[in-house]
Amino acid sequence: MFGGTFDPVHVGHVVAASETRWSLGLDRVLLVVAADPWQKRGDVVAPAADRLDLVRAAVGGIAGLEASDVEVARGGPSVTADTLEALGAPDRDLVLILGADAAAGLGTWRRAGDLPGLATLAVVERAVDGRIPDPSCGPVVDPAWTVERVAIPRLDVSSTDVRARVASGRPIDGLVPPAVAELIRARGLYTRA
Repeated sequence: MFGGTFDPVHVGHVVAASETRWSLGLDRVLLVVAADPWQKRGDVVAPAADRLDLVRAAVGGIAGLEASDVEVARGGPSVTADTLEALGAPDRDLVLILGADAAAGLGTWRRAGDLPGLATLAVVERAVDGRIPDPSCGPVVDPAWTVERVAIPRLDVSSTDVRARVASGRPIDGLVPPAVAELIRARGLYTRA
């Protein structure tokens, strides 16, 4: 599970999901769109349904990556522990994929203490010379977690920058998958600063 606001989804998200799937030998990675990301209230720009459609467009045709509406369908605040419980099954080993910045803030999440018993944590970090940075430089993670580390290429792209570029009329081609750029244009998303 790779959850997020995805406001909007960009190539960095897709690369992180794809590289984690390959590195850890995962059957599939669900990109779970947060319906109501309670830690970002007031900062989310596009409605959940549009963000879900953008993620569907981003991962369409990429083997092993799927958009998930589990949180959008459930409604209410997006709580990762609730989502992992909903996705869990006796024959299923779950992996929670987080960027290093999000992993560093895990202690602030609702039901944070329940999370280590629900999934393995995969911390995605930007590679330095093709290697994972020294673990002592990474986020401090509760020792109750089983942690895997995944290096991804350094891509300087953020949802904040994509939104700002759209609002100012600058191109976003190459920063988001082509189908995402087209959908943003077609729906007039992010046109206001």
